[in-house]
Amino acid sequence: MSSLRITGGRRLFGEIRVQGAKNSALPILAASILSGGETVITNCPELSDVHAALDILRTLGCRAEFEGDTVTVDSSSMTGFEIPDALMRRMRSSVIFLGAILARCGQVTLSMPGGCELGPRPIDLHLAAMERLGASVARQGGNLICRAPKLKGARVDLSFPSVGATENAMLAAAGAQGVTLITNAAREPEILDLGEYLKALGVRVSGAGTSTVTVEGGRFRPFVRHRVIPDRIAAATYISAAAAAGGNIVLRGVEPEHLTAVADVFREMGVGLTCRPDALLVSAGGPLRPPRTVTTRPYPGFPTDAQPTLMAACLGCEGASVFVETIFENRYRHVPELARMGADIRVDGRVAIVRGGRPLHGAVVEAPDLRGGAALAVAALAAEGTSEILETGHILRGYEHITENLTALGAQVWEETERKDERWSTKGEGKGVPAARSSM
Repeated sequence: MSSLRITGGRRLFGEIRVQGAKNSALPILAASILSGGETVITNCPELSDVHAALDILRTLGCRAEFEGDTVTVDSSSMTGFEIPDALMRRMRSSVIFLGAILARCGQVTLSMPGGCELGPRPIDLHLAAMERLGASVARQGGNLICRAPKLKGARVDLSFPSVGATENAMLAAAGAQGVTLITNAAREPEILDLGEYLKALGVRVSGAGTSTVTVEGGRFRPFVRHRVIPDRIAAATYISAAAAAGGNIVLRGVEPEHLTAVADVFREMGVGLTCRPDALLVSAGGPLRPPRTVTTRPYPGFPTDAQPTLMAACLGCEGASVFVETIFENRYRHVPELARMGADIRVDGRVAIVRGGRPLHGAVVEAPDLRGGAALAVAALAAEGTSEILETGHILRGYEHITENLTALGAQVWEETERKDERWSTKGEGKGVPAARSSM
């Protein structure tokens, strides 16, 4: 089991380039099977979730190669329509293959998806969208079997603006005959990015990134090249890190417009954010002020994925910060781990009250999920002493080269591989620390 060790108390300085968006790359990888041709995706982040998606593509019979930040997928040899349970369990986002495989093959078999346990995230909206487009849905044991020899355009009214359901509806509609109208659609930038890919593929798409999306299926082009948008959640995490540790950093390759809700909160806290062409300058020097109540909402509201790391940064505020989580009921699983570091956080249902201004200390903690693990890393940067974060596989699902990036900013951080009969403590130095991974 790997762990991440961070010695806090160092201000951050320097610049890094923000990775491509994980939540954009995954649905585009799924969409790559639609045409039966070749897709080249650039600015694709090297993440365990992305590798899981590539393994799914290979299992289906596609050729998928990853070199640098470029993924090449050739789906001309695709023969399969079933995703094995082992691959479905590796990431919850694997359900995004539902609409694409159905559109390409007329049938798909998959099990319930895995991923972070953030509370009920039923895929009923996904299945209802497939049924509206003419598919039949059956459950056999732990598997879902969808069949649709011929998908037909229809009106798909989503009861909640689910990102995944919107994407699956768009992917299935791309292979359907006629026009599909998706209402109450998710408005996230990643939806717009998927729409741009589909248009490059030859699909007529309008309204992507708004609450009403229209998709008209058509003939696909045999070759598409697409660049993934920057990862706004990764950018928000590094802003949180600078706010918690203090310092001045530059984030290259960001899209400031995608960070409006996040930037508003940090500016309210006293963090300086200056936009430059293809860069965001982050400055945090003085004491932090508690923001007004932070309520997570679908885009363009404050993103639930940025809530845990912002909460970690708010531990440095003089006063109380209030969070209201409206998306996932188990989004506060990082709170008990932050408490091990000295945090004072009270949770009542979907409300969390953070009493900041107390010193944090290093501790052995465990990443409960992807964003919760990132929150622990942010808190560790501000804590006195050394923290060890276990179960870092969660973090690697969403952050490319996080150790190298934090080290480049001056943080004292390195990775460890733990033996089964050992457990690193916060006392003393780790054994066998790779020099290239440490800023010591």
